[in-house]
Amino acid sequence: MSAEVHSPGNPAGGARRRGRARLDLRRLGRVALLGGASSRDGLPHALEHVAKAHRGFHPDADIAALRTAYLLAEDAHRGQTRKSGDPYITHPLAVTLILAELGAETTTLTASLLHDTVEDTEVTLDQVRSGFGEEVAYLVDGVTKLEKVDYGAAAEPETFRKMLVATGSDVRVMSIKLADRLHNMRTLGVMRREKQVRIAKVTHDVLIPLAERLGVQAIKTELEDLVFAVLHPEDYARSRKLLLANADRPDPLQETAAEMREVLHAAGIAAEVAIRPRHIVSVHRVLQKRGELHGTDFGRLLVLVDEAADCYAVLGELHTCFTPVPAEFKDFIAVPKFNLYQSLHTAVADRRGHVVETLVRSRQMHRVAETGVVALAGQLARPAAGQVGDWLKRLLEWQRSTPDPDAFWSALREDLAPDQEITVFCDPGGPLVLPAGASCVDAAYARHGETAHTLVGARVNGRLAGLGTRLTDGDALSLLLAPEASGPAPEWLDHAQTPAARIAITRWLADHPAARPPADGAMPAPADYAPGAPGGAVATAGSGSGAVRSGGPADAPDGAPDDVPHDVSGDGVPRPAEPAVAELPDAALRLARCCTPVPPDAVTGFVVRGGAVAVHRVECPAVARMATAGRRELRVHWRTGDGAPPADLRVTLRAEAFVRAHLLADLTEAIAAEGAAIVAADVEPPRQQRVRHTYTLQLPDPAELPGLMRAMRRVPGVYDVSRAQHPPGAAQRAPGLRARTR
Repeated sequence: MSAEVHSPGNPAGGARRRGRARLDLRRLGRVALLGGASSRDGLPHALEHVAKAHRGFHPDADIAALRTAYLLAEDAHRGQTRKSGDPYITHPLAVTLILAELGAETTTLTASLLHDTVEDTEVTLDQVRSGFGEEVAYLVDGVTKLEKVDYGAAAEPETFRKMLVATGSDVRVMSIKLADRLHNMRTLGVMRREKQVRIAKVTHDVLIPLAERLGVQAIKTELEDLVFAVLHPEDYARSRKLLLANADRPDPLQETAAEMREVLHAAGIAAEVAIRPRHIVSVHRVLQKRGELHGTDFGRLLVLVDEAADCYAVLGELHTCFTPVPAEFKDFIAVPKFNLYQSLHTAVADRRGHVVETLVRSRQMHRVAETGVVALAGQLARPAAGQVGDWLKRLLEWQRSTPDPDAFWSALREDLAPDQEITVFCDPGGPLVLPAGASCVDAAYARHGETAHTLVGARVNGRLAGLGTRLTDGDALSLLLAPEASGPAPEWLDHAQTPAARIAITRWLADHPAARPPADGAMPAPADYAPGAPGGAVATAGSGSGAVRSGGPADAPDGAPDDVPHDVSGDGVPRPAEPAVAELPDAALRLARCCTPVPPDAVTGFVVRGGAVAVHRVECPAVARMATAGRRELRVHWRTGDGAPPADLRVTLRAEAFVRAHLLADLTEAIAAEGAAIVAADVEPPRQQRVRHTYTLQLPDPAELPGLMRAMRRVPGVYDVSRAQHPPGAAQRAPGLRARTR
């Protein structure tokens, strides 16, 4: 793979990364070359450390396959050396040890020992299949397909594309790739400076974010330090010096950890409190953020408990007995990260005033946080499950849809970029993790894949929002999909921030050039809308008279109303319609057409030309205009005495719906079935595959208004019905309504 094979004559050299003690793999390689001596249980000495680490996670594992795989790999690679001069067998042995220490299962370790045999030796895939089974052969074949090809600048993009194809839905191939890169980075010092930089940059841009995405923090943090040392040697040296100097001082975290242990023990909570020192890159980041470092900045406290419920008990005790820093609290248990990471993050001030960052998690959460998909290989193997598996499948779809390696590489690097994440609560489907700055379009493609082509609208926190609306952390999101939708418009590319959305939209537009809307952005009209008719008028299908007129462009409507109008009296129960009473005796009352008041709307009145009193709903915009103009406002209310309903009570309702055939006919039929007569109706031209119908209706009884609105909402395609303002006009006379003295 990316490890280099050389003849025995190549000189040894290079420097080993300083840090925690590592096995002398060169010595183990020589042990293998001197005859493969075995331990008491029959294992080659070179494999003992792998077996010990493996049994620590899997006590009952049958390691016979590991022994056989090692002997085959050692024999196949015999005579090959790495550039450092080490026997080549040290590379697959080291990669396997990394995975064993992370808890990988036996099949992954077996494939890891053999991962370079098919590529670099005479061993064939059929031999692997016959000796170790189909599953091991599948993994070895996947890794073998990642062989380095001299593509020049496109070498790494093409290699990564091959990795995705080889991986399919089995993340174990990815795990072996990450462990392989980690060992190669550990031994990078033997290479020329320019090659070190090139490999380090690719590792920084893709492999480290990939490890983050797959949740393998143990590999990610070490890769970060190794890359940092190559790309920023001066900053690396300074941060490392600070870290080493702090190691010689008393650690204030020890006192805080002891205090936490006492608090939790007194509360009866069984918990382990440990200090987690920061690695070099983490120290550098804190230094950049704060300008200087204090004793508690060099590490964090980790509290481990047995059950998830205990995590919140620990949090309660810590926030009670110490002073919490509210801005530092994050709950990744209730809302896990994309890579399945779960933990509570908080910061508290101890009794000496030191602010200490603290992580609280169960032991199972801790294992997943450190090893990610490596520890979960049994659950995330073919087929992959959960968000990680969905992401891998999406990457596969990208690489199929993006034949240009460099274009795919750019999209991949952008998707892996370590931007801040936000969580939105999407209905249906639950929490959705997105990069900061994502729009409703991005959310739709993240949740629904290519089904998002039918997106026609969205509600953010209960209100209709444009498709380009930028989401923020904690938003409640409802995505409105319509099967009849014609597909995304070109302007969706301006709204899309994520590669997943942009790639899917670009591909659809390329496949459907004829489906693009006209240049002016107009959307197709519904089947029962007749633009060829004079003024766009069509006949109504419901009872009552009037014309349907074409209005102007639809504005973004407000959020969904309740089942009753917003201006219904306090208890929400409509009252029977009764005559209105004004302060002026014998004045004729006219119900304003601009707001069409009906009982029990809160109303007010103004004297108009001819001495009549125009009655408006109190929230009607005309009320504010007349009051500003100095017109006298009269107190008007609905009479509570006996009396028949007026003969001409009207109301204006606005229906928001998706564009579909026969919508107008279905709505007018629903209105007629409720006994209301249509006086007039406006159908506005469709916009973004949505359409607005505005109806002025004559009601036999205003008490029927809530039921009428519910019936209109039940019409397929209608997602909102609300009271609306009719275009301003002359007030309508209300026959039979006369002013009475109070």
